[in-house]
Amino acid sequence: MRELVCIVCPKGCRLQVDEEHGCAVTGNSCPRGAEYGKNELLHPTRVITSTVCIQGGLHRRLPVKTTAPIPKELIFEAMDALNEVHLTAPVHLGQVVIPNLLGTGVDVVATREMK
Repeated sequence: MRELVCIVCPKGCRLQVDEEHGCAVTGNSCPRGAEYGKNELLHPTRVITSTVCIQGGLHRRLPVKTTAPIPKELIFEAMDALNEVHLTAPVHLGQVVIPNLLGTGVDVVATREMK
């Protein structure tokens, strides 16, 4: 039995996930919590929020994020890929900074305008 804290909503339900019985989840107050508990054990994913270098803009760093969660085991490789990015202003909100990050089908996009 694994214990987790659900991060789907601000409630923070304390989940118990029974690995021996098909990852049955208890302690959740909504169906999303049950889905989170099962996925967290079988295939954990995370949305990455970070910054990349930019020249010629108001600031030296541009905030970015993935458009969807990526497998948790790829986070360090994804951060290495982000460290290699060097943009030149202007960059627009939602502009794709890295398409298909590490072959996941998930893009990295800018989360602010930088003129």
